[in-house]
Amino acid sequence: MESVYDLYQRGCELLHHGDHQAAIVPLSKARDLEPDKTSIREALGRALFHAQHYESAAAEFHAIASQAPTNDYALFCLGRSMQLLGRHREARGPLALACSLAPERADYRLYRDRARRDAASSPEGERA
Repeated sequence: MESVYDLYQRGCELLHHGDHQAAIVPLSKARDLEPDKTSIREALGRALFHAQHYESAAAEFHAIASQAPTNDYALFCLGRSMQLLGRHREARGPLALACSLAPERADYRLYRDRARRDAASSPEGERA
């Protein structure tokens, strides 16, 4: 049986080489063995996001943000996942928090502003 460290390392190597789908397997196993390790969950979230599994990616980034509410990257990725699921209204909160935590990040501001715009112009935004 592979250690958590070995699973994590293998998953990160696959992720680094752009094999996002394959990276999901060892990273999921590592997460199941160590669910409180944010580094594992972040790598898994990145793999899921790049493999276009946005709902699962959002769950991983939400878990990180719940455990570490000042993790601007996790909040940003949670917001981006929500945007790509068409859930612009839900994306606004984590993206705004990410911007507050890292105001120097122009990319965070760009996607925050898009979420605001898209929420206001979508049927979901009309219910806000």
